[in-house]
Amino acid sequence: MKKGFLFAAILLVAASFTNSASAQAPVKIGYFDEQSVLGLFPGIQKVDSLMQSYVTDTLQDEYKYTIKQLQLQDSIFRRDSADLAKRPKALELATAELNKLKVKYFNWQQYQQEAQQQKQDQLLLPYRQKIFEALKQVIDENKYTWVLNPAAVTSPYYQPPLEHNLAIRVAKKLNLPLPKEIEEAFRVATGGAPAKAAAAPAKAPAKK
Repeated sequence: MKKGFLFAAILLVAASFTNSASAQAPVKIGYFDEQSVLGLFPGIQKVDSLMQSYVTDTLQDEYKYTIKQLQLQDSIFRRDSADLAKRPKALELATAELNKLKVKYFNWQQYQQEAQQQKQDQLLLPYRQKIFEALKQVIDENKYTWVLNPAAVTSPYYQPPLEHNLAIRVAKKLNLPLPKEIEEAFRVATGGAPAKAAAAPAKAPAKK
């Protein structure tokens, strides 16, 4: 999954808030990981199934078709080479068409990776749009001036405050299910009281 586009957009949003804030306003930094939110969407697993189908069906069929077309065009080019040599424009077009197929064939792995990435982006776009809209609201409501990738603020010697984990805030904004331990830790980090443990059932009096 591409992170660059969304992360760049996040920084632009953060920058817009920074520019609009007064010089005296304190800097407030949050951190956000798109992948951790994407994984919480119900039914997100269907994207993996659709991607597998796309690779085994669509791309494999295209690969086989490319090989057949390359063989066909190469055969035609060899057969008509003497005639094409007399017609410069026709030779130019035939050579360009054949070379285009050769480039696609010899760079198939790269072509396939790019096609997979484009397909994945297409399938994830509806989820990413929801995430980005929720993130904008979180930034606005909580007055964050900068939003960074977790890698930029995390080290073996420092863990950023959980209260500034905007992935959790976005998940809650979208009503996505969070693991209970994360939800409880976030509630405590943001000033909430720890959840009370369920009272043990009263023991029946012992029979005499």
